[in-house]
Amino acid sequence: MSKFIVSQKQGVPFVSVQAMAEIISNYGIEQTIKELVDALEQDFSRWDSFEKSSRFASHSKDGVIELMPVSDGEMFACKYVNGHPINTKRDLQTVAAFGLLSDVDTGYPILLTEMCILTALRTAATSALVAKHCAPKNAQTLALIGNGAQGEFQAMGMKAVVGISKVRLYDVDPAASEKVAHNLADSGLEIIICKTVEEAVEGADIITTCTADKKNATILRDDMVKKGVYINAIGGDCPGKTELDANILLRADHVIVEFEPQTRIEGDIQQLSQDFPVTEFHRIVNGEKAVRTNEDNLVVFDGVGFASEDFTALVFLRDLIKKQDAYELLDLIPQQQDPKNLYSVVKAHSKDLSLETDEAMAAS
Repeated sequence: MSKFIVSQKQGVPFVSVQAMAEIISNYGIEQTIKELVDALEQDFSRWDSFEKSSRFASHSKDGVIELMPVSDGEMFACKYVNGHPINTKRDLQTVAAFGLLSDVDTGYPILLTEMCILTALRTAATSALVAKHCAPKNAQTLALIGNGAQGEFQAMGMKAVVGISKVRLYDVDPAASEKVAHNLADSGLEIIICKTVEEAVEGADIITTCTADKKNATILRDDMVKKGVYINAIGGDCPGKTELDANILLRADHVIVEFEPQTRIEGDIQQLSQDFPVTEFHRIVNGEKAVRTNEDNLVVFDGVGFASEDFTALVFLRDLIKKQDAYELLDLIPQQQDPKNLYSVVKAHSKDLSLETDEAMAAS
């Protein structure tokens, strides 16, 4: 029997890193991603029900700190997340993230959780969902350019949802590719480490770019990309950071985005004019737009990550922990008997301290 607490006066469920690892390990990474894909698809189908805005970003010399809010009128979600590529040289994570889900009716938080692991899962699920709609039929080979923290999740997501069987790895740091190959050794995927981007993309049906450096870069040149390929470009997430040769975007039959106003600022399309045509993904989910009409179509997903995807992941986790007990309750909101008497909480604590002092003096 789960100990999940419904009453908002009994504490806020909190999922730590270790608890998240336990929950996902028990549930299964592929099963988690599959179910997240279904949940994401449902939420994209009700796109207009979300109150949406671009994320707030505070940029510094070495990185960015962001807040990502969204609401569907019943629940409010917000993620705190950073991006500091320099952190790996400090023996720290490039990304540190946590998230909050709240009840709109009362304003009370109903879940607080780590979101490094959860974000990796929701990003893999989003990539897999878009690929489900936009990748070539019977895609078998994934080229994974950038083999950092997201790499394994991306590969497992494409395996679980699209059915890829082969992954070709490339990273400027060979140790990163070795890390991914080691972690996926028992995944059922054929893993090939490549020495160049050109080698990695040879014969690939899907190309994922997932690099971390906060700079304008050309990870993929136009001459590397053949017709019929699906490009899952998910490394872009801030102004001044790009991964694709602009000519790839200009040549593409369709460029897919999440929330256009945010992607114009942060995505690879920041290289192009503001009137460059793009398609928001919800239109594909809802059948308003067909993107792959023949096998030669070149389709690009310019994915920057949007708050509604975090909303979906948080709600998914809220429901998942109702079945498992790998979480704790935080005494985050005062729970005094009289909600107007906040002072009583401090006063009661002062009395407890005085009593402890008296007892200590008596004992001495």
